[in-house]
Amino acid sequence: MNKNLPDKPFSPRDRLHSFRFAFKGILLLLKTQHNAWIHTMAAICVILFGLILKISAKEWCLVFLAIGGVFAAEAFNTAIEYLVDMVSPDYHEKAGKIKDLAAGAVLLIAFAAALTGLIIFLPKLF
Repeated sequence: MNKNLPDKPFSPRDRLHSFRFAFKGILLLLKTQHNAWIHTMAAICVILFGLILKISAKEWCLVFLAIGGVFAAEAFNTAIEYLVDMVSPDYHEKAGKIKDLAAGAVLLIAFAAALTGLIIFLPKLF
């Protein structure tokens, strides 16, 4: 038997079932992470702003990629924090660096998203 192949054959039903776990993760993020609440409010404001200013289809694509990128980064950051806390419950300098790097990644994509928003929205305002 090839060790690179899954034990079970492909099943559309199993694939659909796996979405349950993904949605469970999204709900966990939204229920437990204060920064995700801030990102949610910012996303709602940006979407409303986009509707009011009637941004183009290409601009919507950029807006949704930016929003999705920020939420994905926040989810990865949260997963990394949970993992680090599990394997290193006591303070460890390297564990702190790992968490700082993950948080920094979220900040980087949030800055990129904000710049994307400025590039799209400022010309429409002035």
